[in-house]
Amino acid sequence: MNDRIAIHPQIHFGKPCVAGTRITVQSVLELVREGLTFTDIIHDYYPDLHPDDIRECIQYAIDVLAV
Repeated sequence: MNDRIAIHPQIHFGKPCVAGTRITVQSVLELVREGLTFTDIIHDYYPDLHPDDIRECIQYAIDVLAV
């Protein structure tokens, strides 16, 4: 697991989130799926995110599927 993704049972029922936020990996991936750029995601939805956070959300999904 990486240090940018955290899972805590008390936050969003244990869904993986960007560490230090309540932003779920799923929410970020849904925006990526819709074709939004990293810049748009940060500017229009989640100004607290960094491009590396979005990359790690994608990597997290890849890692989950690789198991």
